[in-house]
Amino acid sequence: MTLLAVAGTGTDVGKTFVAAAVLRTLRSRGHAVAARKPVQSFASGDPATDADVLGLATGAQPTTVCPPHRWLPVPIAPPMAAEALGLAPFTVADLAAEVRAGEPVGTLVLVETAGGVRSPIAADGDCVALIDALAPALVVLVAEAGLGTINLVRLSLDALRGHRVVVYLNRFDDHSDLHDRNARWLRTYEGLEVVTDIEALATLVEPIVP
Repeated sequence: MTLLAVAGTGTDVGKTFVAAAVLRTLRSRGHAVAARKPVQSFASGDPATDADVLGLATGAQPTTVCPPHRWLPVPIAPPMAAEALGLAPFTVADLAAEVRAGEPVGTLVLVETAGGVRSPIAADGDCVALIDALAPALVVLVAEAGLGTINLVRLSLDALRGHRVVVYLNRFDDHSDLHDRNARWLRTYEGLEVVTDIEALATLVEPIVP
């Protein structure tokens, strides 16, 4: 399989929205895609978890996207949620092994992390550690388009050194001078690949699709 990681500069920047949208677009172009949410923590009673959204985008069952034993109904960082629920701790290696299990060769597997890149995702590591273990072909870093994004993108990229990273500025407004200036700064002064719409992101991802 070929892996594509979707990470974020923080919580609630729209990782799941972006991941689901690019998966739907790639499917519409005839590509075989799958999604994995290695572990998810959420509010009990939430009608649509990240695994539900990603499953709908790929035509898979939510429990295929995220194994049932990794559903943690406490809305805090996954290893903290496991501890609060009295569950055994799990490691980055555990999550990486589960991601790689069961998907056929010739499929692009999108892996969505949790929180920001330095948010803890297992008892022994954060999202960067999981991305390092998975060694994806590409990392899509989802960031807000507005105020403060340059700082957060730069900090996140420092953590993701060694990986090819594309920045997706979510909720980008073509009529916003600030959003436009942020995108131009990141491209011009930071030398980054920056995209602001899903069709462009899908086109950028296509070369890594098996």
